[in-house]
Amino acid sequence: MKDKILEVLKDQTKGLDLIEINDLLGFTTVEEYKALRKEIMELVSSGDIHKSKKDKFILMEHCSSLLTGVIHINKKGNGFVDTKYDYDTFVARENLNGAVDGDYVEIDVHNDEGIVVNILKRDISVLVGEIVKKHNKLAFELDDKKKDIRVEITKETLDRCVEGHKVIVKIIKELDTNYYLGKVINIIGHKNDPGVDILAIAANHGIYLDVSDAVKAEVNNLPMEVSEEDKKDRHDLRDKVIFTIDGDDTKDIDDAISIDKEGDNYRLGVHIADVSHYVRENTALYDSAYEKGTSSYLADTVLPMLPHELSNGICSLNEGADRLAITCEMLIDSRGKVIDHDIYPSVINSKKKMTYKNVNKILVDNEVPEGYEPFKDKLILMEELAQILRKAKIAKGYINFELDEAKVIQDETGKAIDIVKRVTSLGENLIEDFMVIANETVATHIENMDLPFVYRVHGTPKEEKITEFLNLVKVLGYSISIDTKDITPITMQDILKALEDKKEYKILSDMLLRSMRKAIYSANNIGHFGLASKCYTHFTSPIRRFPDLMVHTLLHKYLFEHKLDMETIRYYESYLPTACDNASEREIEAQEAEREVLDMKMAEYMTDHIGEEYEGIITGVTNFGMFVELPNLVEGLVHISTLDGFYNYVPEILSLVSENNIKYTIGDTVKVKVTGASKEARTIDFELVKDKQDDRDKE
Repeated sequence: MKDKILEVLKDQTKGLDLIEINDLLGFTTVEEYKALRKEIMELVSSGDIHKSKKDKFILMEHCSSLLTGVIHINKKGNGFVDTKYDYDTFVARENLNGAVDGDYVEIDVHNDEGIVVNILKRDISVLVGEIVKKHNKLAFELDDKKKDIRVEITKETLDRCVEGHKVIVKIIKELDTNYYLGKVINIIGHKNDPGVDILAIAANHGIYLDVSDAVKAEVNNLPMEVSEEDKKDRHDLRDKVIFTIDGDDTKDIDDAISIDKEGDNYRLGVHIADVSHYVRENTALYDSAYEKGTSSYLADTVLPMLPHELSNGICSLNEGADRLAITCEMLIDSRGKVIDHDIYPSVINSKKKMTYKNVNKILVDNEVPEGYEPFKDKLILMEELAQILRKAKIAKGYINFELDEAKVIQDETGKAIDIVKRVTSLGENLIEDFMVIANETVATHIENMDLPFVYRVHGTPKEEKITEFLNLVKVLGYSISIDTKDITPITMQDILKALEDKKEYKILSDMLLRSMRKAIYSANNIGHFGLASKCYTHFTSPIRRFPDLMVHTLLHKYLFEHKLDMETIRYYESYLPTACDNASEREIEAQEAEREVLDMKMAEYMTDHIGEEYEGIITGVTNFGMFVELPNLVEGLVHISTLDGFYNYVPEILSLVSENNIKYTIGDTVKVKVTGASKEARTIDFELVKDKQDDRDKE
């Protein structure tokens, strides 16, 4: 019936009530009318149809200012609606209209800001929280304070819990408005146990360590070593000098590299673990990987997409072990152009598990660590090629935002004892450059065959978004002459170059990044704007990402098994769009979990530094205060109530301005004292150090 309803409303530009739709469909019975009402409300919940306050119904596509999506509430209390992976539409706190974090909402958008007009679906079937004592009784308290709901737990499941348990609760029914009955379905652990804090955040985003019995059974039947039978019909590269380069603690190694020089050209081999040989379609392992979508890296905790027996074992390209791979071999000229390539199944044996730290000693410091002597010349040749590839990427328009990342250092109990900046150098860049060219080569190969495929796409930014950013830059006193009529990657490069010597560069580059669309997975290739690539995929991390596993599966079907019949093609034409959407959704959840864990661990770390003073940079200004970032990337709030005197928020100049014309704006350096930190709320409070305020310029 849903298809009939959508068909009837397709040509209707004005809203119709239920009776009018009923008549257009030719229904004559009470049963048909009831079924219509049920189906149309499901279409409203899914965001396909808009229901007006007067109970009129119209297709969403006919409502130009209305959008639907999942709303995420940030720590400032504002919402961002994820609208079909395009832009996050901003919704101010005062315009949430009862929406809570995770709701599927309908918003009315004007001037790039949204107002929630309908809450279409509330995803609260499973919730994560803590068992607490209230009035001498055990009760359930949600971890996600952005969900303004109450949950009562059934007595029989509550009796299994003790105070401090982190639990997963399934909602049974709604008792009243925003009041629900639920039951404990899993006890994650006690909040004071090592790692439980991270597992609780992960569970809140649908990320679990649990492995089903069906998956365990399949894993138990997998070989722990590569058999002679599995090596048949593969290129034997075991005698070739192939090695891996990863972080010190990496155990799931899915990429290896090799290089040779042929005249003026370079023969680069990128050898990726052939996970698809072990994780086949229509198996419990494959379905589990589909549901998880990605491995999650939360502080120093890894929640793998695949069981450890695969991710750290038979699939991992461990030193000295025979492993199955898919190789993308490229002949690259001195200008960084791939002039020939081949993609084939292989068997390899990595000669060395290298670390970025030791590779950088060779490439940066000209020191050769013990055991690296036989590979020094290969590494120098690789760096030579990497520089050529990077130069070619930049010439095309590759946008390098150089965003800083924080790394959490924890002790054996899981407590954060330091926050440091991640350091990247030539070794990290080398691997990135090689993986990018391999991804591009594989994607182009299948694109030229005109077959259904998985692409990593990134759309062109909207002109108004870039204009809005340039106006903000102008407010700060900088004038950039850029033509925004035809935005290209070179345009973005020019903007970054014009700002690179400004004190606010780090903040502004982050704002420019957020003015761009999101990179997502899609069966429709529109190119990758940020990489200035016409054709791109994710081929290089099948242990960690489901889209890469899909790519490997397709390479087997198309290139190695030559299954190019119409039945196969039609199947993937139907399957891939939904699978890509799911992979994009799971990626977003993993990123959200990563951000929340980082905020929590930063707050945990700063609880031991109350009263200490630091110099930091103002990264954001709001009507309730300003956010200050420290050199180690820890960010805290200076609440407006803690400032001396009366301050007004002036959004036009992104500043707080006092009655005495003292101004605080983004990019300013200030000295702050840590006055509070809450691991549970994931917040850090600062106050300005008084003697620093006397140095402010008066306007």
